[in-house]
Amino acid sequence: MTAFEKDKMKKKDEASLEDMKEQIEEALAEEKAERRAFDQDAAEAPFEDTKGDAAETQAGEQPEDADALKEKYEAELAEKENRYLRLQADFENFRRRTRQEKEELAAVVTQNLLKDLLPFLDNFERALAAEGTDEGGLRAGVEMMYKQLVEALKKEGLEYIETKDKPFDPNFHQAVMRVEDAEKEDGTIVAELQKGYMVKGRVIRPSMVQVVGN
Repeated sequence: MTAFEKDKMKKKDEASLEDMKEQIEEALAEEKAERRAFDQDAAEAPFEDTKGDAAETQAGEQPEDADALKEKYEAELAEKENRYLRLQADFENFRRRTRQEKEELAAVVTQNLLKDLLPFLDNFERALAAEGTDEGGLRAGVEMMYKQLVEALKKEGLEYIETKDKPFDPNFHQAVMRVEDAEKEDGTIVAELQKGYMVKGRVIRPSMVQVVGN
C-alpha cells in the first residue's frame, strides 16, 4: 500500500468519524429539545382555561387528557433515545473497527519495511563472509549497501533535511555551535554535524548544525 493510499484511507476514516459524532450530537440535541417541550407542556396543561374546561365538561365534552399528552411525548422521547443508542453503538463499532484496521496496517507497513531491508542484511553477511577483500572492493560493497538502505527508507517516506547554505530554522535545525564569519550573514548554516530527517513532512530528528554568529 502506497503512502498516498494510506493517507487517503486515514482521511476517509476521520471523515466518517466526524460524521458519526455529528449525528450523535444532533440526536442528543433533539432529545433535549423534546424533553424541554414536554416539561413546558406538562407545566402549562393544568392551568389552561379552567373555566372553559368546566363548561365543556358540563356539556359532556372531556378536556384534553394530560396523561395522553404525557404518553405521546414519552413515546417520542423513547424513539429519540433508541436512535441515540443505535448511533452510539454504531460509533463504538466503527471506532473498534478503525483501531483494528490501523493495527493491521501498521503490521503491514512494518513487514514491508523489513522486507525491503533484507537485501541490505544479505549484503552485509556476504561482506563479512568474504575473505581477502581489498580495500577498494570493501568500500564499493559498503557504498552499495548504503544506497540500498537509503532507497528502502526513502520508499517509506524518509526525507533528508537540507542544510547547506540554508538559514537556520529552529523547526528543522538544532544549533550546537556558533562561529564568526564576516562573509556570511548571521544565522547562516556553515556546517552540518549530524543529518536530520523527516517522514512525510514531520521532523523525526532535527539536523545538528554549526551557525554563523558574528
